[in-house]
Amino acid sequence: MEIERRIFDAGRLEIRRGASDKVQGIRGYAAKFNSLSEPMWGFREQIAPGAFDGVLNNDVRCFFNHDENLILGRTLAGTLRIVADDTGLSYEADLPDTQAARDLVISMERGDISQSSFAFRVAPNGDTWDENEDGVIIRTITKFGRLYDVSPVSIPAYPDATSGIRSMDAWKQARSAGIEAQTARNRAEIARKLAEKGRILRLLAR
Repeated sequence: MEIERRIFDAGRLEIRRGASDKVQGIRGYAAKFNSLSEPMWGFREQIAPGAFDGVLNNDVRCFFNHDENLILGRTLAGTLRIVADDTGLSYEADLPDTQAARDLVISMERGDISQSSFAFRVAPNGDTWDENEDGVIIRTITKFGRLYDVSPVSIPAYPDATSGIRSMDAWKQARSAGIEAQTARNRAEIARKLAEKGRILRLLAR
């Protein structure tokens, strides 16, 4: 399955400061549980609590704008820490002394950058689909198969998600097949009842 990237309304990204107000790092939430995404490609998404449980020990990076050349931290190095709490997936990165990190802090202080994104792969059978009373299709991610990175981002845009679209199409096909099967069963039951009624009427007419 392809790598997917998402931006949820996960609250404002913050700068972490130490003694003498010196910038030490950044912290925030990459995702929040039970929070619907904006509409995208015909559906909306939410993440179920516990979905990150199997990927918290992955070797996860913190990039700027998902750019692999602009690395801000890494869990394997201890410069990035990720935690799934009652709210969602939080992260905290100790910023390096690099131009990319300095540029990020300046943009955050100006308010130009305030959101985070994350890159992931959904585990096999790790999502469910439903349609609410307003006809909106909802994808609920129940289990991630891999967490690749968390990233402060300048533009909250959704990239293409062919994996999610394929999963939705498969659900639609299964639902359609289920409806057709149920309709066939209903018709068979009606035919059986009519036949039984006809048999009874013929017996009474004798």
